[in-house]
Amino acid sequence: MAAARLPTRSSAMAASLLMLIVVASLCWASFASSPETKFVLKTIASHKIVIFSKSYCPYCRKAKSVFKELDQVPRVIELDQREDGGNIQTALSEIVGRRTVPQVFINGKHIGGSDDTVEAFESGELVKLLGITGEDKNDL
Repeated sequence: MAAARLPTRSSAMAASLLMLIVVASLCWASFASSPETKFVLKTIASHKIVIFSKSYCPYCRKAKSVFKELDQVPRVIELDQREDGGNIQTALSEIVGRRTVPQVFINGKHIGGSDDTVEAFESGELVKLLGITGEDKNDL
């Protein structure tokens, strides 16, 4: 009679990894099904530039001013002017890991907040992400 084999360390790790993937998939499925999460993801996918903002926030105004300087018109979602704004902000925090505003996206890519946006502008990265040429931005 053969002795029972104990699982090897690598097979135990593989089983743990598989379980983690299953749990993550189940969590994502329930997370992605909230109306606010669907709204956030659809908005990001549907617009070149998206800013989740609050109308009174000075950091949001600063981020928006960068795009004005580049003659770009972002899709701005003013969370404080929507009944579901708090729920959208919660969905955003689950997606990007931050609850603060603004949260800026370009071509579906999360840029970050105000400081991140200004830094990307000053380094020239924002122009590259937007695909702006010298003529497009009036040689700024």
